[in-house]
Amino acid sequence: MTSLPPRTGSLLAICRVHQLISTKTGFGVTAIDKRPAEGPMKFKRFGVFGDAVGDTEHHGGPDQAIYAYSQEDADYWCAELGRPIPAGLFGENLRTRGVETTQAVIGTRWRIGTALLEVTSPRVPCATFAEHMGEPQWVKRFTQAGLIGTYLRVLDHGKAQAGDEIVLEHVPSHGITVGKFFSNPTAQDVRTLQELEALGELTLSQHFYARFPKILAAGAVG
Repeated sequence: MTSLPPRTGSLLAICRVHQLISTKTGFGVTAIDKRPAEGPMKFKRFGVFGDAVGDTEHHGGPDQAIYAYSQEDADYWCAELGRPIPAGLFGENLRTRGVETTQAVIGTRWRIGTALLEVTSPRVPCATFAEHMGEPQWVKRFTQAGLIGTYLRVLDHGKAQAGDEIVLEHVPSHGITVGKFFSNPTAQDVRTLQELEALGELTLSQHFYARFPKILAAGAVG
């Protein structure tokens, strides 16, 4: 019998930009330096109130309004790197415990405080992230580990604060997680997601569409 994922977890921290930093990667400034905020925070269409996005061409927008990373995945990196991984270090807005982020099913809905969020897509590591971390071959290592966390869109504006319960109000039955789509997407995954969107059961992140043709082509060859 397959065990079901937990339906509740906890919010350890809400993080927003501490300062904008000039980058060496050609993207101007980055808002990846995020630190935990105190008290209730508003979640709106474009993310946590008071947060910012530096590279708006590749990050942000309603489909990537909020980035969540679990303490469980952070603990892996703490052991791997031999250094603390405090909330916000990976540029995440939410540090969670007890609910899947990397293995969150696409379309899962989280109720946190009075806000309703929806799992959309995986985080793709970039040169700015590598520069921020200062670890050798960071993009490659982060990609190979596959512990990428998840982006979420804000369905219902609301407020939440550290310590709030995370309730999984809806988990789609298709079973395709952001982690699987990042590390091992198949042509059948693409067709399933497209069919569900056509039926109105799922709203896909716009960031998926650029990858679909390549995945489908690889499936046809295979």
